Amino acid sequence: MATQGVLLINVGTPDEPTIPSVRNYLREFLLDPDVIDAPYLIRHFLVKGIILRFRPKKIAPRYQSIWMKEGSPLRVYTKKISDALEEKLVGIPCEVGMRYGNPSIKDALERLKNKGVEELLIAPLFPHFAQATTETSFKHTFSQLKKINWSPKTFQLNSFPDDPNYITPLINSIKPHLGKDTHLLFSFHGLPLSHIRRAQKLGIPNYAEHCEMTTMSVVKALNLNKNQWSLSFQSRLGPVKWLTPSTDKMVVDLAKNGIKKLVIVSPAFLADGLETLEELDIEIRELFIKNGGEDLTVVKCLNDDPLWIDGLANLVINTFNSNPHLNLESSK
Repeated sequence: MATQGVLLINVGTPDEPTIPSVRNYLREFLLDPDVIDAPYLIRHFLVKGIILRFRPKKIAPRYQSIWMKEGSPLRVYTKKISDALEEKLVGIPCEVGMRYGNPSIKDALERLKNKGVEELLIAPLFPHFAQATTETSFKHTFSQLKKINWSPKTFQLNSFPDDPNYITPLINSIKPHLGKDTHLLFSFHGLPLSHIRRAQKLGIPNYAEHCEMTTMSVVKALNLNKNQWSLSFQSRLGPVKWLTPSTDKMVVDLAKNGIKKLVIVSPAFLADGLETLEELDIEIRELFIKNGGEDLTVVKCLNDDPLWIDGLANLVINTFNSNPHLNLESSK
């Protein structure tokens, strides 16, 4: 029986590329107060009264355009990461739990419990700390541990924005696409400014600073000058103020300023999904070409790239060798 085990967490995905399935997924996702941090009544009005009435019809066809024979790309690629990591970490079982949707974190924990795991490493697949990803993943995992009455010794894989185990494979994935005339755009998932202000107030890791740490680590390693790269934020939702500049505006500006060859990398995503395969590779590509661009390359996420799996294995081993997280109550 295994004594150590790893729970790999990703955001989640609808079960099917249909309007009802997308609606169910968005309901669970957007009602999380760590995602939309508005008061309860306002959050429920926005989600149930406005967003869920219109957005599923718009998003379902986008999922359909990228859906794989095996299912949702995000689920497929996250499972490949888990399988490759388990093969690398001989004797340590790895399970995938999605923060929203399936496979659920609760089911993943049950499987690890049944395998005899006594030391559990909770590993959100998010290099950059955010309330809406890392924090909610930890909180939900600890609540599910209590629900299934399981108290293993727990370890937390924290954010790793400039860790060489992540940066080296990221650089390796970008290099083949760069040329003399290419411009590199770092497109991170966006975040409401209210989340940034909260992090600053609490003195916890700042998502925007983490994004900049990753960007500058890559820029320095590739020896890029200031005219060869840009940074932007994608996937904005709703009327509130988000991190800027937005990726769609940045791409238009770059094209109109004479950039013909653009390479986009999305360092916040470790597995390809809607935001990379559809938003960037279809919508943003069309926007770039429409405004004068000629060639756009979207760098694939690290997925189960062998160099990244080696790096992730190192992160896991290093975390197991650190001090365990003992107080479950502090992560409620």
